[in-house]
Amino acid sequence: MGLIESIKEKAKLQLRTIVLPEPEDERVLKATQQVLEEKTAKVVLIGNVETIKSDAAKCGANIDGATIIDPKNFENIDKYIDELVELRKTKNLSREEASEIMTSEPRFFGCMMVRLGDADGLVAGSNSPTADVLKAAIQVIKTAPGINTVSSTFIMETADGKFGDNGLILFADCAVIPEPNAEQLADIACATAATAASVVGLEPRVAMLSFSTKGSAKHPLVDKVQFACEILTDRNVNFAFDGELQADAAIVEAIGAKKAPGSKVAGFANILVFPDLQSGNIGYKLVQRFAGAEAHGPIVQGLNQPVNDLSRGCSVEDIANLVAITATQIK
Repeated sequence: MGLIESIKEKAKLQLRTIVLPEPEDERVLKATQQVLEEKTAKVVLIGNVETIKSDAAKCGANIDGATIIDPKNFENIDKYIDELVELRKTKNLSREEASEIMTSEPRFFGCMMVRLGDADGLVAGSNSPTADVLKAAIQVIKTAPGINTVSSTFIMETADGKFGDNGLILFADCAVIPEPNAEQLADIACATAATAASVVGLEPRVAMLSFSTKGSAKHPLVDKVQFACEILTDRNVNFAFDGELQADAAIVEAIGAKKAPGSKVAGFANILVFPDLQSGNIGYKLVQRFAGAEAHGPIVQGLNQPVNDLSRGCSVEDIANLVAITATQIK
């Protein structure tokens, strides 16, 4: 059984409610049908009921079984507006402004559903920029306790099974933070460890990557990674980590034993935390193309409750897969 198939089986065990706030996109409507048929989640669509049903009929999507909510006719809208006013009181958001946001911006409405427990997670981005999705998530759902950083990870699935855990290895951050500082790198490590455990079922072994291994090079960029490791030590995290490590020392047993003897992670890492977005983004794409690996993601992490962002070039299958992944992120 492949990774996505196993994630879908896991999602079926606890049927979560996932909001899809962009039903104007026919791919979302067709993905809704697939999710309902596969029974990986309950689906909430946001928008005008008649318009959504009409659009579904036009594109041949059977969305019977999905819940459709129109914010303009939602009985608890005052509760949602009041909550947004409270959340944004330091920004002096008026009730009128909050009402406009809640009734006209479905990503904000959907995130409020998640915040207030009316849904478990949200998937958006097929019809909107990443910045818009993350803005709603950060302002409404906020970051997880002890985490101040929203980041992302890709689950890399390689065919030969040589690295990570039977070919599964997580790369972070590959999509969100261009130049993370040491504190942010530590947050990324913590969030990715949580993703590895909840979504994939792995026991995290985190390698904090650099161009240096255990002081083999001196540079401020190396210092940053070393400081991130000190922060993780101070936090007394409940997962194995080590750094700074070069990539080969992190994933090749013989090299790890030589360059970092005694390490519980070197040579056996199943999570690679890259020192910046450039290296992470380039790295996952090289592995995807050169090694023919499947890159599942990006999975957004570090939020108090799960929200995930789609590529605007996504397929129906991509949306359905990310719904299942989102469902398994829920604690």
